Amino acid sequence: MAVSLVFSRAQVGLSSPQIRVETHLSGGLPGFSIVGLPEAAVRESRDRVRSAILNSGFRFPQQRITVNLAPAELPKHGGRFDLPIALGILAASQQVQSKRWQQQEFIGELALDGALRPCQGSLPAALAAGRTGNSLYLPSCIANEAALSGYSVQGADSLKQLCELLQQQQKNTFTAPPTVAKHATDGPCLSEVQGQAAAKRALELAAAGGHSLLLCGPPGSGKSMLAERLPGLLPPLTKEQALTVAAIYSLGERRGIDHFYHPPQRSPHHSASSAALLGGGRHLSPGEVTLAHHGVLFLDELPEFNRAALEALREPLETGVIYLSRADRKIAYPASFQLVAAMNPCPCGWLGYPERSCGFLCGKAQRYQQKISGPLLDRIDLHVTVTPPAPQELFHTATAESSAEVRQRVLAAQQRQHQRQGKLNVQLGPSELQPFFNEHKQWLSQAMRNLELSARGLHRVMRCALTITDLNKAERVDKRALQEALSYRSLF
Repeated sequence: MAVSLVFSRAQVGLSSPQIRVETHLSGGLPGFSIVGLPEAAVRESRDRVRSAILNSGFRFPQQRITVNLAPAELPKHGGRFDLPIALGILAASQQVQSKRWQQQEFIGELALDGALRPCQGSLPAALAAGRTGNSLYLPSCIANEAALSGYSVQGADSLKQLCELLQQQQKNTFTAPPTVAKHATDGPCLSEVQGQAAAKRALELAAAGGHSLLLCGPPGSGKSMLAERLPGLLPPLTKEQALTVAAIYSLGERRGIDHFYHPPQRSPHHSASSAALLGGGRHLSPGEVTLAHHGVLFLDELPEFNRAALEALREPLETGVIYLSRADRKIAYPASFQLVAAMNPCPCGWLGYPERSCGFLCGKAQRYQQKISGPLLDRIDLHVTVTPPAPQELFHTATAESSAEVRQRVLAAQQRQHQRQGKLNVQLGPSELQPFFNEHKQWLSQAMRNLELSARGLHRVMRCALTITDLNKAERVDKRALQEALSYRSLF
């Protein structure tokens, strides 16, 4: 009878709890069982592990093998436990020594020939292992990603190579690759947008304060073109922000290392379901609102989205967190994104243009606009009407401002906000806003009554006015800033 213990890491949202892989070899008829709430992919590891051990030149024990994945109440899924299970069998059968494995953890999927294949969640696992002082061993193909954690990460290409490293007490340490903090030069530039001075101003304001933005106008007026250029106006992410974004993408689709400091941009199709936008599925995977964390979520043709999916955006827009709940578990994902939406004013798109409109100005337009509920619209800071550019503007030869030039002003405004309050204006609470508007209380009260603003809408006007003041490099909020901020609340 022999028992071995190998440590691994599971994946539960962005957390990576430690798993004890206990292997027991006993007499009796040969058999191989895995316990500890394994799902189908984990149970199937029995065949992968057996073939990988044999093809790596080791002996597969002809005994009864029991593998326990503890804690037993935590569901285990994926192929990440193949490697620790194989090492547990080799250690229990005394083919590999495991005296120093208390400070080492292992994740990785095995091919039938013993090669190591990538698995999801390598960066959260490296962060969790590093915080406990342990080294993480994983496939070389994802070791660079895990090394972004800044902790000790060891890589190997196969089970055989890994066992040789462990036996010889050697290390194959991977370090974080160089990352690029600059913005990509091949992205769309704001100078390509002709005219649209008012919409460009709103775009700069949204970037400077982190405000959400709704662009409404007829087809071909440049709404999508403007929205696609917002990420290019945002400053690079901080190291902490970039690491969080990289950990999110480590759970599924991966970003290139060149985009490590770039704010993410997501543009889901309007046929996306609630689960696709918010997250969900069998393993509660992150949705678009989480993949856009610290970046931009662009929803084109907003009224065409599923209404239930749009209504579910209310909570993350307010809290910056999305909670996915099922009967047996609850996972919280970060969802502090900047919403940019675009829509036509009516089904034909030409409301207000009699020469091109379908003519049904009242009923159809109202029903179309009512697809966007009042509570959701109230949570969007800036409402901007985009008009079609005049022909002379399209052929104007003068060079417009580039994204780099506007980004410098945005960066300066954000620096003022961080120096003054340690966060962007969009994150200020009602009590934090009050001191900036003491001299305008009566004026704001009158504006709130005249425009029938809700308390939430008034606070969003105040945050926008404060951002306008920062862009203007002024010391105090004046009425012109308030008037401009109020102009962005009169779309419908």
